[in-house]
Amino acid sequence: MSKYEPLRKYLAQRQGNAPMSFAEIEEILGFSLPRSAYLYPAWWSNSGGTHVQSAAWQSAGFETRHVDLARHTVQFEPSERAGFEEMTQPSLSDSENASETKHPLFGCMKGTSIVMPGVDLTEPADPDWGKVYDDDYEDANFPAKGA
Repeated sequence: MSKYEPLRKYLAQRQGNAPMSFAEIEEILGFSLPRSAYLYPAWWSNSGGTHVQSAAWQSAGFETRHVDLARHTVQFEPSERAGFEEMTQPSLSDSENASETKHPLFGCMKGTSIVMPGVDLTEPADPDWGKVYDDDYEDANFPAKGA
């Protein structure tokens, strides 16, 4: 079970916008928000479930809007993708068979790297670079090439 489950339950019972202070959120959760929640707007991003806090409000059908770090407030608004989120995200509650669930970070980098056609990733980046050591470090057990 996610530590943000109390927030998910609270928001799931709400209808419409839910403006909240950070203190109200901490009261619902029963613990203090991390320092990054007070310093970085990215902590409040609707990242599609890659962070446990984001997964909590998104699985309740909400997205964050109007994050004000100076006033320590955030507004949760009903998500346009609310039905879609429930179909695509696993439940935050305990699984009946935890060994079958994947870690939330599984696949988080998918699609972030592109290998262009014709590129061989096994080919050395600079074939001449390895020759630097051939002249400087000759060893009796490993004679220099061509010897």
